[in-house]
Amino acid sequence: MSNLRMLLCTAGALTGLATAAVAQMPAPSGPPPPTQDAEMGGMPPVMDRGILAHVLLDQFEGRFSGGSPDFRWSGQGWIGTDYDKLWIKSEGFARSNGRIDDGRHEFLYDRAVSTYFDLQGGLRSDIDSHPTRNWAAFGVQGLAPLFFNIEATGYVSDQGHLAARLEASWDLLLTQRLILQPQVELNLYSKPDPARLVGAGISDIDTGLRLRYEISRKFAPYIGVAYEGKFGQTAALARHAGEGTSAVRFVFGVRTWF
Repeated sequence: MSNLRMLLCTAGALTGLATAAVAQMPAPSGPPPPTQDAEMGGMPPVMDRGILAHVLLDQFEGRFSGGSPDFRWSGQGWIGTDYDKLWIKSEGFARSNGRIDDGRHEFLYDRAVSTYFDLQGGLRSDIDSHPTRNWAAFGVQGLAPLFFNIEATGYVSDQGHLAARLEASWDLLLTQRLILQPQVELNLYSKPDPARLVGAGISDIDTGLRLRYEISRKFAPYIGVAYEGKFGQTAALARHAGEGTSAVRFVFGVRTWF
């Protein structure tokens, strides 16, 4: 017990000395250091509101299957701020017989709703060698988990038809310059449109696997293989018009952006 009382007395003495030393320390002079909000004038940080622009030509390629090659293009660009943008998208085929197929051109307002996804709405026009169709468009575009690039869009035509389009791609870095990209695009329609050789239901798919080499980040030639397939009523309309319903083709093209 005597040892315990000695320890308690020693601890009390040390505590008293520490308290006295703190009491004798001079108070700090001058104003307190500024906080981050004070340094910024009391305003929270905001994203850049400058006007920016970007154009991507994702597919600019010839497709070969033993006969005359077809030409495929697919690109998009935007101008705007971090939150609000105007998007323009275009894709289609220039066939070896001189006909333009699947010409899809979209003019969209884009609003960022999260770090990785934007909502889009506007107008789609199908302009090619077939009768022109106009659609109201509403969809989402962004980067899904595992870094999949996703575009999902619904449409209402000026004739009351409904349609949907889903496109997804993924960049697999084999090296810092060699990139393998699987890609798929799927189209669906609620009603047939024989003048455009489009049937109801799942209409067509365009998918491929492309291997590109980035000579620079903005310029990359590529090779690959692509599959075009038509289904259901669309396949029946294609056969009636004397066209094929599926094809596997080798592709060679270039991907560039600025």
